[in-house]
Amino acid sequence: MNFGAIGTVIAHEITHAFDDIGKQFDKYGNNENWWHSTTDTMFKNRTQCLINQYNGYVLQDIATNLNGINTLGENIADNVGVREAFKAYKSYVKQHPKELTLPGLRYTPEQLFWITYGNVWCTQVRPEVSKMFVDKETHSPARFRVIGTLSNLKEFSQSFNCPEGSPMNPLNKCNIW
Repeated sequence: MNFGAIGTVIAHEITHAFDDIGKQFDKYGNNENWWHSTTDTMFKNRTQCLINQYNGYVLQDIATNLNGINTLGENIADNVGVREAFKAYKSYVKQHPKELTLPGLRYTPEQLFWITYGNVWCTQVRPEVSKMFVDKETHSPARFRVIGTLSNLKEFSQSFNCPEGSPMNPLNKCNIW
């Protein structure tokens, strides 16, 4: 379960080196465009998918859509970070195949990975804080950090047998890298 929590946080932070801000700096921290123009174009096309996805989410308590441009860097890091943490988890399991489950729960170890990830973002937010998320925050609200990210991962859909075309297994998923 550590992979679903701290593993995703670590992978999230590493991903910032390759997001919309991190790509502007070279290995020495100098402000330099070091990406090939083809890579940059591909990146912009793929990130537009995330922008559109998060723009479509509505904060019900204030009846306002998220701003997918303001939150792009964090949404990239969330999406790539959890996917890479899951890959690391699967790699670990290949070397250590005896996985433990939690007594009394009927979740598979893979499902527990995703549940642990979701638990990281478990929170209750007041409407005035929701408004701040839309106006100023570079992070998406916790709810959308979970559903936005996990709905882009076929591995999540497979773990929970989400029907194809359902909200958590849409036909079109955003994939950056």
